[in-house]
Amino acid sequence: MENKNNTKKVTKPDKKKKSFLGRIVTLIWIGFFAVILGITGTFWAASNGWLGEIPNVRDLENPDIYVSSEIISSDGVLLDRFETERRTPVDYKDLPPHLVDALLAKEDVRFFEHPGIDAKAAMRAVTSAGEAGGGSTITQQLAKQLYTKDPSSNVLMRGLQKIKEWVTSVQLEKLYTKEEIIAMYFNKFDFIYGAKGIESASKVYFNKTTKELDVVESATLVSMFQNPVAFNPLKYPEVSKEKRNLVIDQMVKYNKISSAEGDAYKAKPLVTDRQYISAQDETYSAYFKTALRKEIEEWLVEYEKETGKTYNLDKDGLKIYVTLDSRMQLMAEDAVKKHLKGIQERFFAEQRGRKMAPFYNITETKRNSLLDQAVKRTDLYKMMKENGSSDEQINSAFNTPRDSVKFFTWEGIKYMKDQTLMDSIIYHKHILQAGLMSMDPKDGTIKAWVGGINWDYFKYDHVKQARRQVGSTFKPFVFATAINQLGLTPCHTISNDRIPGKWSPRNANGRYGGSQSLRTALAQSTNVVAARLIMQTGEEAVIQMARDLGVESPITKDPTIALGSADLSLYEMVGALSAFANGGIYIKPQLILRIEDKQGKVIRDYTPTTREVVNEYVAYTMIDLMKGVSDGGTGSWIRTKYGITSEVAGKTGTTNENSDGWYMGLTPNLVTGVWVGNEDRAAHFGSTANGQGAATALPIWAYYMQSVYAKGNTFGVLASDKFEKPADIDQRWDCSSLMGFHQYNQVHNNEIIEGTGEALDHDAPEPTPNGEAIIEQ
Repeated sequence: MENKNNTKKVTKPDKKKKSFLGRIVTLIWIGFFAVILGITGTFWAASNGWLGEIPNVRDLENPDIYVSSEIISSDGVLLDRFETERRTPVDYKDLPPHLVDALLAKEDVRFFEHPGIDAKAAMRAVTSAGEAGGGSTITQQLAKQLYTKDPSSNVLMRGLQKIKEWVTSVQLEKLYTKEEIIAMYFNKFDFIYGAKGIESASKVYFNKTTKELDVVESATLVSMFQNPVAFNPLKYPEVSKEKRNLVIDQMVKYNKISSAEGDAYKAKPLVTDRQYISAQDETYSAYFKTALRKEIEEWLVEYEKETGKTYNLDKDGLKIYVTLDSRMQLMAEDAVKKHLKGIQERFFAEQRGRKMAPFYNITETKRNSLLDQAVKRTDLYKMMKENGSSDEQINSAFNTPRDSVKFFTWEGIKYMKDQTLMDSIIYHKHILQAGLMSMDPKDGTIKAWVGGINWDYFKYDHVKQARRQVGSTFKPFVFATAINQLGLTPCHTISNDRIPGKWSPRNANGRYGGSQSLRTALAQSTNVVAARLIMQTGEEAVIQMARDLGVESPITKDPTIALGSADLSLYEMVGALSAFANGGIYIKPQLILRIEDKQGKVIRDYTPTTREVVNEYVAYTMIDLMKGVSDGGTGSWIRTKYGITSEVAGKTGTTNENSDGWYMGLTPNLVTGVWVGNEDRAAHFGSTANGQGAATALPIWAYYMQSVYAKGNTFGVLASDKFEKPADIDQRWDCSSLMGFHQYNQVHNNEIIEGTGEALDHDAPEPTPNGEAIIEQ
């Protein structure tokens, strides 16, 4: 009989449970593929720019650090670069092996194994909170440096940026070798304090080249990649040493150095050798770069209109060949430094103890206004204003003593304790400025351009940007107009009696009476004679002469321009007076020879602008008159004090209260102009003996020409050079009888005022604020 109790019960499957589990598995697979598709789609969208702009292939092939445009001198020397950032790139072969090992150990030990993204490293970073190495690969970090200009603080947006960095990393790995990526990474990083790139960092922090870095120094710099401010060896030495030792531990861990070596390195003290080099490379070159950039960028706009092609001056690797000669440029810079260093000490001595220093003849209210304007031009003031700081906060920032304030000196940068920023501003108002431009009068090529003394402190070009009163250097325009219009000769005489009437200019030496020849009048810079000449020719004719000679600055129609009341640039003055050394033909000063693209194709060839302004007889007459300035007039120091024996046609200039000192020196193959003065016209020497152009500007010209003549054969500028004299000019002058009066085939009906001192027929003009006070040397 069958036992029913032992009968097993068969359990049927639960269809509902099976259906539920199946759905779970299906959802998991769907989710898995959705994630895969999502990641793939996100990367695809990022690669095609759907998630925002990413670098195109052209940008990746031309990272900013390698595509600066080069400025090359006429003698083949690299003078400077146009670049988005100032740095000195180094090749991989110039990186010491222990520097590369330190980077790999700290940031990306599997760098030579992955394709730009390393999942294992990312997990390592998460589990060690970054202490065992970063999660981003070196390539990813480079992509961030190159193309993520502003990392977002928003988590979602930063995530999108991260994805684009991953995409860019893969592209970089395809375009560059591993070694090139490491070199770019070191060259691109900003170590702060002006140390952009590893070469600058080596100099700033250790006063070495990259090749000279030892293991400890390499570890210190590599530790800064995580945070160059928080882990800075100058700012936080104890923290920096701790982070340095962490890098050394990583080097031991990955067998880059032995354990014993690691212990020895970690025991070493942190030693730095701070160097201030950030702005020194641009001390002088930045001045001509300002003018060069302006000229090129204006042309590039027109070039794009004509051809449809665009070029970026900072990124497209152009080669700009300029007219400057690197050797003559250095001679000019040295001449400026040599003279200003000495007279600066005299200026400080003169100002010492003066309440209103360095200003003269202004009220305290005006002085405060000048200083307030200087404050408002500073970057600190602009930043504080943008951040909403109050006037009280700004005033406190500029008038509270600090631990370290930077000052310019001719011996180098000086840092002073317990000084205020206002102290610095007042100090720098004392500093004498200078400009020098030198050009070949035969072809217009500019050979030297010194726009100032130090770009870091004084960002204003005194060659082309600045316009200052030109003083008696304007008188050649007046004399040339009279000679051209009236047919005067060097020996024709003009009355030196005071001019009666409302405008009666004074001579600097206070002597009047009798007559002076044109040669003597220009040599002695006699104001009365210049005034009589412009009253005879008319202001319009003189202004037109200046315009024909390339002067574009505004010139007021007023007889006081004969004494130098116009504000002109040194660039204009050198270009204009060069025409007299070139037979009366004006050539616009030329700074650029040609421009090539990065493949070497010439995209612009420069040709000079020329025109005949006066004939060769008028031109040489002006040379003859201006030679008198050098041979026995206001510029005779070039002979008696500086021993220059060559033919020199010169002109000194000194403006109101010695605010501006000028000297223009013409030789047959080189024309050079120099200006010296303070930033503010109210700051100047108190005495004419110290402040006149012959004392401030002329010596710079003399030092420069001494150097040029010493290498004369190299430059084609010799002390034996002679001005080209028209063969029959002596007969045309006919000084014995003054029959040369009409020798330029011009007819005039105006009265010529000679040594009688009689008054003009028309009324004298009203005086101007500048007119009578301009008494030139």
